[in-house]
Amino acid sequence: MVESSGAIPMIDLELQPMPRVAIETHGCKLNQADSGGLATEFVQAGFEVVGEDMPADVYVVNSCTVTHVADSKARQALRSARRRHPNATIVATGCYAQRTPETLRQLNEVDLVVGNTEKTSLVRHVIDWTGDDIVPCATGDDVQAISPSAARTRAMVKIQEGCNQVCAYCIVPKVRGRERSIPPGEIVRTIDEYTTRGYKEVVLTGTQLGSYGFDLEEIDLTGLIRHVLDRCDMARLRVSSLQAHEIDQRLLALWSDDRLAPHFHLPLQSGSDAVLERMRRRYDSNRFRNAVDAIRKAIPNAAVTTDVIAGFPGEAEGDFEQTYNLCRDVGFASMHVFPYSSRPGTSAAHFRDDVPPKVKSERVGRLITLSQKQGTNYRSRFVGTSRRVLWESRKADKWVGLTDNYIRVAAHSERELANEITWARIVGLNGQSAIAEVE
Repeated sequence: MVESSGAIPMIDLELQPMPRVAIETHGCKLNQADSGGLATEFVQAGFEVVGEDMPADVYVVNSCTVTHVADSKARQALRSARRRHPNATIVATGCYAQRTPETLRQLNEVDLVVGNTEKTSLVRHVIDWTGDDIVPCATGDDVQAISPSAARTRAMVKIQEGCNQVCAYCIVPKVRGRERSIPPGEIVRTIDEYTTRGYKEVVLTGTQLGSYGFDLEEIDLTGLIRHVLDRCDMARLRVSSLQAHEIDQRLLALWSDDRLAPHFHLPLQSGSDAVLERMRRRYDSNRFRNAVDAIRKAIPNAAVTTDVIAGFPGEAEGDFEQTYNLCRDVGFASMHVFPYSSRPGTSAAHFRDDVPPKVKSERVGRLITLSQKQGTNYRSRFVGTSRRVLWESRKADKWVGLTDNYIRVAAHSERELANEITWARIVGLNGQSAIAEVE
């Protein structure tokens, strides 16, 4: 990995036009937050940030490595970037670049590999690599610069990074390091910058949100959320992910503020206590059920979403049935289901991967079918009701957006709704989304 030192140099814009950089982001909301930060730093260094489909002098792939599929996607993206931008500087960064930089350095398409630990110096490394003499791509096109977060209506704000937990299957602690909290004042300043730019929704993100503040004085996640609500003027605040054992009444009481989105993402991973123990999760199935019950008692319309791994080593048919039954009983608004993928460097990599691929696939299929049914059931509860929608973009003749409780909606309207929050009445369902009328 590259060395890190010194300040970010500036491109001399009097000698040449502004160079262009595109940033492609894979994986989690934390990566999205990191990409937003990189975009800001590139702009400060004299670059123009453009979309992935625009001509670019520098192309950054911010990678994920949570599964072997994520690794493959990153390699494909880097090769595609070189084909589409043959003269650009191609940069691989993110979790894959942190885990196995030597693998990415062997790709002929890649110029620079910058791991997570050097991300804050990535812009300087790009300028050093190019010798401070990037020749901007000349297409004759008038390319509109886009803001950090890549024209998103939701701003991803990182509040902490790293994880001290040792879940058997997870590579994240190896590629994100130990837990570190960002001071509240810095978080508030970041949120204020985004709201000043016009962002309506802020998403608090991190590797292990519930651990926020363990390394700071007299503040935890609940205290931080209250601090943000008291000091910031965003229209909507969303918390990206929590663990079941982190749900308590003090935290849930914050949702009396209607700016907090009634959406809780609680990773389950398995509904079998035996599998959860082998995974080294910090809860059992009863504690998970109790956390969901507490959420629904405090916030009846809340969406509860989850992640489930199918086919973890040693998952017998009875273990899977316990998982399926728990998911059926809870009734999630949506589930992210994926087959177990052994990650080198994790303790589970030493387990015998004894669930056949065909069985994994069948279990994934059953859970996805259940998720689709439950998602329809959840959305149907709101037909005939009105929800606040953050409208994101216009597709064909419809505006598409997201409700506070995480329902994707589409509506016809002659009004300009981009990045606006309005009330909308849900009048029907269309597959995995809802049909709405703007009020």
